[in-house]
Amino acid sequence: MSVIRVEDADGVVHDLEPVEGWRLMEILRDYGMGMEGCCGGSVTCAACHIILDPQWADKVPPPREDELDKLDELPFLHDTSRLSCQIIWSDELDGLKLTLVKEA
Repeated sequence: MSVIRVEDADGVVHDLEPVEGWRLMEILRDYGMGMEGCCGGSVTCAACHIILDPQWADKVPPPREDELDKLDELPFLHDTSRLSCQIIWSDELDGLKLTLVKEA
């Protein structure tokens, strides 16, 4: 069984069992982690902003130009900020750690 370790806005860590081929945004949404998936992965809203654990940042496929452009529109970023709608789950990511961005 693969797992994603998600730290929520209250600092509580949740272990989620992901589904191969799903977007991280979909997995987080379906587990009720406060992820709406407003744009369905079309990179138009950035509501699925997450922070990858630094140890995982280089293990996830790099962002495309449209994701980088959308991230640049956000009021604050971290070095490992990503849009969860642009990361497709594969079992190679087993143990991935991320933090949900706290609302400003």
